[in-house]
Amino acid sequence: MKVVQQTIGISTRRRCEMADITEQVAGIVEESGIQNGQVTVYTPHTTAGITINENADLDVVHDILLTLEALVPAHRAGYQHSEGNSDAHVKSSLVGCSERILLEKGRLVLGTWQGIYFCEFDGPRSRKVIVQVLGE
Repeated sequence: MKVVQQTIGISTRRRCEMADITEQVAGIVEESGIQNGQVTVYTPHTTAGITINENADLDVVHDILLTLEALVPAHRAGYQHSEGNSDAHVKSSLVGCSERILLEKGRLVLGTWQGIYFCEFDGPRSRKVIVQVLGE
């Protein structure tokens, strides 16, 4: 069993955005030489997330962010966290901080329209994503 781990740096430009990191993750997989196993994509930030969704139509990203804002508005009466980013923490918990993707024949096992996204909920910021490839 072989393990390879790398970190991707991400600079976000807006308070809320989704950055497609599929190609960066695929590049790490290719460099690892691992053919079969799994890839974990993880972000160690409490106001960010990782998700898998459609990457063919950018309207999907818009709709996801729109829905998250409607469900968890930035300015909601009753928030108590003093930093003013309570909504970002809630969105991060809803989306989650990691995804696991299967790896077969040196390639990510993703559906035709699927991509891996880093989700920013409290930007703009400099962030990191840790990618761990495990397998043979």
